[in-house]
Amino acid sequence: MWIATETCALGPYQPDLVETYWRWEQDPGLLVGYGRQSPQTLEARTEGMAAQLRGSNIRFTVYDTTKDTPVPVGVTTLLPDDSVRTAEYIVMLGPEARGRGLGTQATRLTLDYAFHITNLRMVWLKVLAPNTAGIHAYERAGFQRAGTLRQAGYWLGEVCDEVLMDALATDFTGPSAIKNLLRG
Repeated sequence: MWIATETCALGPYQPDLVETYWRWEQDPGLLVGYGRQSPQTLEARTEGMAAQLRGSNIRFTVYDTTKDTPVPVGVTTLLPDDSVRTAEYIVMLGPEARGRGLGTQATRLTLDYAFHITNLRMVWLKVLAPNTAGIHAYERAGFQRAGTLRQAGYWLGEVCDEVLMDALATDFTGPSAIKNLLRG
């Protein structure tokens, strides 16, 4: 694991976890949250992972560190646009990890990495408006609402808005796992 809090850590995106990642992605709660209507086969996911590992996106496996042995519970991703020093943020948590604050911690650790290692100036995301739990978790991690894409998504088969949120490096305050490592 690379960076951690007391309850959560980020580690490498691992090819040997492809079946676990795929299982999370097939969860109906995740399909609704992403607005995607169809599941994917394990074979297609395995092929997609090979391309992801060759790409320039920054991916982490999220670990729950509250147990004796850290357990993988999700993935965070930064999709950088190097020309403007920004990135889109995506998080995926398995059903067993939701509602425990791990998403907020993983998001905060990913922002810490984005601002203190990758030197991004801004990270943004889109979240479906009915996903109020997600919006609140993003706000606790440091994101702010930046706008709305009207009727841009689907939630439980109904058209809905997408909320745009962003986090700026200049606003990223509070404890930093990266800075603590360097001071260590």
